[in-house]
Amino acid sequence: MDLEEIERLVEDDRHCGIFRVHRKAFVDPAIFVLERDRVFDRCWLYAGHESEVASPGDFITRKVGGRPLLLVRNREGRVGAFVNACSHRGNAVCREKSGNARSFNCFYHAWTFDLDGKLIGVPGADAYSEAFDAGEHGLSAVPRFESYRGLMFVCFDKEAVDLASYLGPEARQQIDYVVDSAGSPAELEVVQGAQAYGMRANWKLLVENSIDSYHGIPTHQRFFKKYLNDLGIRTNVDQMARPGSAGRALGNGHAVSEKAKHNTALEAGAAAELAERRRRIEAEHGVDYAHQACDFDRNVFIFPNLILISTWRTVRTFYPVAPDYMEIEAWGLMPKSDSPTLRAQRFQNFISFLGPAGFGTPDDVSALEGCQRGYAAWREAPWSDISRGMKRAAPIATDELQMRAFWRRWHALMLDRKGDTDCTDRAARPTAALA
Repeated sequence: MDLEEIERLVEDDRHCGIFRVHRKAFVDPAIFVLERDRVFDRCWLYAGHESEVASPGDFITRKVGGRPLLLVRNREGRVGAFVNACSHRGNAVCREKSGNARSFNCFYHAWTFDLDGKLIGVPGADAYSEAFDAGEHGLSAVPRFESYRGLMFVCFDKEAVDLASYLGPEARQQIDYVVDSAGSPAELEVVQGAQAYGMRANWKLLVENSIDSYHGIPTHQRFFKKYLNDLGIRTNVDQMARPGSAGRALGNGHAVSEKAKHNTALEAGAAAELAERRRRIEAEHGVDYAHQACDFDRNVFIFPNLILISTWRTVRTFYPVAPDYMEIEAWGLMPKSDSPTLRAQRFQNFISFLGPAGFGTPDDVSALEGCQRGYAAWREAPWSDISRGMKRAAPIATDELQMRAFWRRWHALMLDRKGDTDCTDRAARPTAALA
């Protein structure tokens, strides 16, 4: 695709308050190929949490950015990220999802690698010439690997900015709130098990959905107005549509949707325990900080495909497999110090709404797959409108600044523009309509 055609995919009239995305962006195979290169091959991508590799020899395997990866903690306690492909013929050197190992032995020809990725064993090594150098046949390390507050990220672009700069101060602050609401980074752990499923929809639809409070009540009435009421739980879900809730651009495509925390069965059953935790947070960080960390539900979006959902203490990622199909994984990220009762309540809270068997996820899958089916008529019905709240001085959670932030950064990267992107609604620029 040429730059002129990419330019016309987004209509961003900040002066008039109109923002539209051409639906070709969700269906065109050429766009899919280009964004794999300019987005997923250049951005920092979430790979896992440090608690998943807590001890020497602990490892996890995961597909990130289309690559099979192996993350392992070595004997000195340092975590490394490697491509999970043998340097001999490319087979996986580790076929388990997680565990603890002293070394990794390739299933195919039994080449063996240590916890630092070095080749330490070759059956029939005497068959190789003197020119064969085992030191040159270690596992390929991921070009960039860094952590922030226990969240581990990889980047396949050697020239990318460091992780802290990529996140920026505002996104880091939102991550801090999520982490510190548990008490401290050391208090958090990814609990055993994961939710993994596919969706026949473009991945960018799930970006929008994950930070879209506007759809909450219409789409999830069974949960908010039926299920919770049947349990005798009174909620304040209308808070998301009130001033005081917020949708904010956090810089370079990152965004957050937040609202005052609503009552849940979790809070009712563990009020004293949560109050004590809050007192510890106030003592360490101050009353105002504790208010931000503890009194708001927030969905934090880290561009391009990481969502932290504080309400359900969930980490979610998703990757495109085709223009109309994605793979999703989600994990529970919970405080270690929870009492058994509170942990059980968190699990119940986690699975009652999210995941293939929850109330919320099947609703979202149905909605997004319905959108994708509608995009088959993108020539006749070409535009999706994302203008809600664009002229509001302080956008609220049910407005769509969060989604516009994502699209502005996506558009800039697709146009191969370098440097930061202004993702706010402030400045006007010329627009063009797609013919």
